[in-house]
Amino acid sequence: MVFAEKVRGVLAALVAVAVMAAGVASADLTSGPQPGESVGAFTVTKVAGNANDGVAEGKSLCYRCKMGNRPVVMIFARTADQSLAKLIDELEEELKEHESDKLTGFVNMIGSDAESLKVAAAKFVKDNGIQRVAFVVPEDAQNGPDNLKIAPEADLTVVCYKGGKVMASHAFKKGELNGDKIGAVVEASCSLVE
Repeated sequence: MVFAEKVRGVLAALVAVAVMAAGVASADLTSGPQPGESVGAFTVTKVAGNANDGVAEGKSLCYRCKMGNRPVVMIFARTADQSLAKLIDELEEELKEHESDKLTGFVNMIGSDAESLKVAAAKFVKDNGIQRVAFVVPEDAQNGPDNLKIAPEADLTVVCYKGGKVMASHAFKKGELNGDKIGAVVEASCSLVE
């Protein structure tokens, strides 16, 4: 009887450790290129935002290529919601503050229907008064370009890079983006110009 209780106790402890390990693994979502990696070229269509970037709405191009060696905050978003609006609002403040450093940013809206994404992105930009961040839809709209490895379970992927090299990368599942995480993303964008 004592032996059986000990075995049950050990099994319960092992199950608890396995559950905790699974919880930690799911919290560590990896999406997009990681620090030290390069951001490759990919084609997008500009939808709205950043009227001063020299790219007309509806034009297809490699935005990554157009940004050259500038410090860039590149976002892949599946959901245009209030969390994204808050992140973009704070990011726009940083872009304004670091205009002389040429800090820039763009949002890639991704999902199953490119045309619906374009309509939703244009509405989102207008509804939220977005001025400095361009919104685009990648040619590979479902999950973004294969070479950037955007995880299907990531609702939001943020890649901060300079000279084409990733300095910071953040990924969030749907509903995970909050004030603290927005602060971490904004801080990473600021570090691009320090």
